Amino acid sequence: MIAKDKADNVRRARIYALLGFAAFVILSGIAFYFVGMPMIQFVKEPALFRTFVDSKGIGGQVVFVGMVALQVLVAIIPGEPLEIAAGYTFGSFTGTFLCLIGQAIGSILVFLFVKYVGIHAVEVFFSKEKIQSLRFLRNEKKLAFTTFILFFIPGTPKDILTYFVGLTPMKLWQFLLISSVARIPSVITSTIGGDSLGIKNYNFAILVFSLTAVISGIGILVYGKITKAHESDTINKQKNDEDRG
Repeated sequence: MIAKDKADNVRRARIYALLGFAAFVILSGIAFYFVGMPMIQFVKEPALFRTFVDSKGIGGQVVFVGMVALQVLVAIIPGEPLEIAAGYTFGSFTGTFLCLIGQAIGSILVFLFVKYVGIHAVEVFFSKEKIQSLRFLRNEKKLAFTTFILFFIPGTPKDILTYFVGLTPMKLWQFLLISSVARIPSVITSTIGGDSLGIKNYNFAILVFSLTAVISGIGILVYGKITKAHESDTINKQKNDEDRG
């Protein structure tokens, strides 16, 4: 009887997890269509965005933090337009601070969601093969360092990586500290560029965005090599295991 009750509890937990996962996918799609797309279009017009935020006073900053948190949750929404808009609207210092707060809130929600739902939450964005290629995040000895590097390198899909980290043994407070500190250089370059646009220092803005684009391009290449190398290691390990079997 005890075994049967335990099995029923596990079955119910799985059903609840799948229902939660399905609800998350549906809500993410709705949020992207009705909120994400208009939000991206809105921040493409920074002058209009600044007028909107100014009209809301302190509430405008709260709304913006919520927008950044939503962008992390719905990882297919790009974050750079919001970071640039933050610099244009609030200045580089305040804009960076608000972005980091919003990203931290979104990261907490994603991290806890993945811990509850499990790998199904990550399969929204990646195939099982891709998930296997990032198994190196499960190396506990190098986990903190690897996470810091991946979040520090410009151009890496940081919001999607947040879903992966939720599958690792890392604790929430560790991830929040590491990811927040590592995000600072990437965020601050975007907000500085946006701030330069806001004060009409176009030459400096072009310089910042150009350097950021080059560094991001290098970061994407580095990230690609890291994942490809570990994907090859995973395939080779699987082949060796099959040969032994």
